[in-house]
Amino acid sequence: MLVFWLRKLLALYQTPEFNKPWSSCSCPELAAGQRGGAGGPGAAARLPQEESEAQGRGRRANLGPGDPAIVKSPSDPKQYRYLTLQNGLCALLISDANNMDIVLSEESSEWEDNDETEIETDEDDDSGAEMDEDKENYEDDDNDGDDEEDPNNSDDMEVEELTGKEEAKKRNGTDKLSAAALCVAVGSFCDPEDLPGLAHFLEHMVFMGSLKYPDENGFDAFLKKHGGSVNASTDCERTVFQFDIQQKYFKEALDRWAQFFIHPLMIRDAIDREVEAVDSEYQLARPSDANRRELLLGSLARPGHPMKKFFWGNAETLKHEPKKSNTDIYSRLRDFWQHYYSAHYMNLVVQSKETLDTLEKWVKEIFSQIPNNGLPKPNFGHLTQPFDTPEFYKLYRVVPIRNVHSLSIAWGLPPQERHYRVKPLHYISWLVGHEGKGSVLSFLRKKFWALALYGGNGETGFEQNSTYSILSISVTLTDEGYEHFYEVAHVVFQYLKMLQKRGPDKRVWEEIQKIEANEFYFQDQADPVDYVESLCENIHIFCKEDFLTGDQLLLEYKPEIIADVLNQLCPVRANLVLLSAASKRKCHLKERWFGTQYSVEDIDKYWRDLWASDFPLNQDLHLPEENKYIATDFSLKASDCPDTEHPVRILSTHHGCVWYKKDNKFKIPKAYIRFHLISPLIQQSAKSVVLFETFVNILSHNLAEPAYEADVAQLEYKVVSGEHGLVIRVKGFNHKLPLLFQLIIDQLSDFSFTPAIFEMITEQLKKTYFNILIKPEMLAKDVRSLILEHGKWSMIDRYRRLMKGLDTESLSAFVKGFKSHLYVEGLVQGNFTSRESKDFLNYVVLKLQFLPLPHPCPVQFRVVDLPNTHLLCKVKTLNKGDANSEVTVYYQSGARSLREYTLMELLVIHMEEPCFNFLRTKQTLGPVSELVDKKIEDFLLYFEGRMRLLTEKAFRTQVSALIHIKECEDSCLGEEVDRNWNEIMTQQYLFDRLAHEVEALQSLTKSDLVDWFQAHRGKERKALSIHVVGFGEQEGDSDVQQSVLSEIYQLTFLPPSSYMKNTSYIRDIRNFTLMLNLLPYHKILK
Repeated sequence: MLVFWLRKLLALYQTPEFNKPWSSCSCPELAAGQRGGAGGPGAAARLPQEESEAQGRGRRANLGPGDPAIVKSPSDPKQYRYLTLQNGLCALLISDANNMDIVLSEESSEWEDNDETEIETDEDDDSGAEMDEDKENYEDDDNDGDDEEDPNNSDDMEVEELTGKEEAKKRNGTDKLSAAALCVAVGSFCDPEDLPGLAHFLEHMVFMGSLKYPDENGFDAFLKKHGGSVNASTDCERTVFQFDIQQKYFKEALDRWAQFFIHPLMIRDAIDREVEAVDSEYQLARPSDANRRELLLGSLARPGHPMKKFFWGNAETLKHEPKKSNTDIYSRLRDFWQHYYSAHYMNLVVQSKETLDTLEKWVKEIFSQIPNNGLPKPNFGHLTQPFDTPEFYKLYRVVPIRNVHSLSIAWGLPPQERHYRVKPLHYISWLVGHEGKGSVLSFLRKKFWALALYGGNGETGFEQNSTYSILSISVTLTDEGYEHFYEVAHVVFQYLKMLQKRGPDKRVWEEIQKIEANEFYFQDQADPVDYVESLCENIHIFCKEDFLTGDQLLLEYKPEIIADVLNQLCPVRANLVLLSAASKRKCHLKERWFGTQYSVEDIDKYWRDLWASDFPLNQDLHLPEENKYIATDFSLKASDCPDTEHPVRILSTHHGCVWYKKDNKFKIPKAYIRFHLISPLIQQSAKSVVLFETFVNILSHNLAEPAYEADVAQLEYKVVSGEHGLVIRVKGFNHKLPLLFQLIIDQLSDFSFTPAIFEMITEQLKKTYFNILIKPEMLAKDVRSLILEHGKWSMIDRYRRLMKGLDTESLSAFVKGFKSHLYVEGLVQGNFTSRESKDFLNYVVLKLQFLPLPHPCPVQFRVVDLPNTHLLCKVKTLNKGDANSEVTVYYQSGARSLREYTLMELLVIHMEEPCFNFLRTKQTLGPVSELVDKKIEDFLLYFEGRMRLLTEKAFRTQVSALIHIKECEDSCLGEEVDRNWNEIMTQQYLFDRLAHEVEALQSLTKSDLVDWFQAHRGKERKALSIHVVGFGEQEGDSDVQQSVLSEIYQLTFLPPSSYMKNTSYIRDIRNFTLMLNLLPYHKILK
């Protein structure tokens, strides 16, 4: 299978304790729309005890015309109303008047100018359908500037490309738009036995135009034109659809969207295309160990339970098998839609800046047309205890895709959704997942058996539904831990037995309650589309008063409910899954759909007998101590210097500088502290990069236990190995934040390690590099970076160097050198004074005692100047078990001005929807990478003709949409900080960049856009295609198997096929780049 990525080049260089108990609520069995809230007027969440009642009254949000029964945070300015339409559909309306004064009258919000919303060129009339759940995620947030990477991530490196992230976010307009989400309380559990994946397939097909708006791709084109996006997902018992768009076009978008639930066309001719889309998602899902584990555990359910079904669907189940059995899948789709897409199964949430009365009028007018078939809702509640089987209570050895040793322990429990006010699983997972003194992980780390531990219930359909809940504890093991996995399991069981004997602890429960209530009280405003999606999923579960609090707060302390769950977590009822490539020779079974290799065996007799007995407790395991990091002072500090719109440099020395901005906009008792410790040592060689990443990983390991209490108290921290320095990020309530920052600097100052820790971390780093390189999209990015960025050491370079071996003396020498000469640059933003902010830099200088850098250290890489031709670099994927391929086409524009940068961004806005429509909806890309490359070129030819037909009106509409996105206010302090920090990390310091970009956009003409595109389509264009080719029969691979750690040493370069036989191709990257000139360092400032 081939994943298509067309990437642009935007730049080359680039809660407190409560005064009273929460009101009780006992209505889990009532159907949606029948629940009554027990709250009364003033049902805002209660205040921290430390705040006076007078202060509280001043803070309490004015509920206005909203529903007083819906409890909300006092810091939430939005108004809510809940209603049930005549057809049974339940709707939650959210008026977000705080984002902007309500200036649009009902009349001005009507879509009076229909011409403006029509597609502007003839080519759009035959446009195809949109609906790929992950389409929005396929966007590449690439930036050839400064990356921050964290190899400590157990799955893959955190690649934080700040410019890319910010631009993607602004481009997609996920903030301050109007949004809607609709949840159909039906999902894959309802798949017919002979058509696995039908619910998922219907989620795709329902968007193939409607009777009122028959254009197959009309809705997606409409959203893209007005700064919006669309998405959907299918789970076990629900299917969720959501979109966002500029407020001005919200009503029309609602009407277009609702038609898919009123009268969808589900075009018969589109079936084969959409089956290919579903099959592509299936192929992309196969290399995921999490997906494989779910499917394997699901197969262990009792016969007749829907969890045994294959929910993804693929070409076999939705195309080939139906054809063999003469099944008319189109008719079955229609039947499924009529049977299950009924109004009384649906929950709708809409959020916009209109009044609640206006939103209610729109919702009633539009959504009352959705039919109600009167059939009873599907109910699976009688199928309880699906995993109470001998097959479940065994040890499963599984061969993973990634290089990892992991032990997962799982229990099948009665469904826990109805206990959402008590949250017993949350209480238990909080304790089991604790990393401080007395915890399971603390003990295992001292034994050098574990690197990480995750416990809990993910609340996905697989882990929580109406028939059961799963509690899982997953331990990432070291090599030694893998050899002692039974002992690791025993430590977990000892901890659980300690909890069972002690019983629920009210102090711990109230501490969790206080931490989460603090966060809820001062919560950031979420992106509307994410917010409406999360709310619509829970309306059928929560009481009305708990719509906003039910998934965030602990509301009732009922120790008997917690104890009941705890007592079920016994060893003899546990399922053990051991992931390791070392088990490969023992794994002779294969799961049908994902091909997972596994074996099954009884628990070892010694351990089975021990766990069935009254085994002794471990005295090193105990409850966490009282948390000293919980904030109690929520006062807002007075400014000690003039307020500024952007950060200002308040302290500058030879050692570094600190930028500062007092928050007087969001007015919350939180702050962000970010520091970049820059060193020229890092990029001197591949060895130095690996030593640096080893150093940062050991630093993170050393911080894990002492900083964990701060972490759970909502004081978040991260130490990241950036490309040119160590990045320290700290955020949260400002009261105790300096304590956490000082702890990190102290650990850095007193850094030490043992040979055992060194060996453990370097072995894990090998696996981290491996797990990144076996992903086609990451390998493609690494190859592109290797070609383009001069002096940057690629992941492959680092992996090769690490496999040669490192020693502790090298690391000690590197750390000493790193800490001896630095330049430190910081940003402090939020509820601190300028004097306090200076102290952070002073503390770093005082503790580390470093000397200034003798010369400035660039925080960019120079980029090679590609020749004026189309180049191809084609390599084989490094995962022999992965059939997915990756095609990236990079078009180099060179060093450009801010105006040209904005012009490129506008071009991408114009290109996104037709590109997806052309390459995903209308085309079947096929298995040959060069054919995909050719179809990308075909699209650009098509788009060139489209640009010639571009009307002035269509051009101005897109310019206005992009300006609207850039002028949107930040929805939370973190967004503003991210943007400012990006300017500091890249040392550009253009903090009002968005305003300059808006100014540039206003000056652009249609001819500017068309001329720029055509200039880059001429003979002088510079293009680079990167192909990462998957394994499979279509590639002539006979022995398809999984890669092993020692195999990845070098790339396998492939010649082009006949589709690109005349294209120059790269066979030796180093020799190729030596012949090229370098572009100068460049900052986009003017």
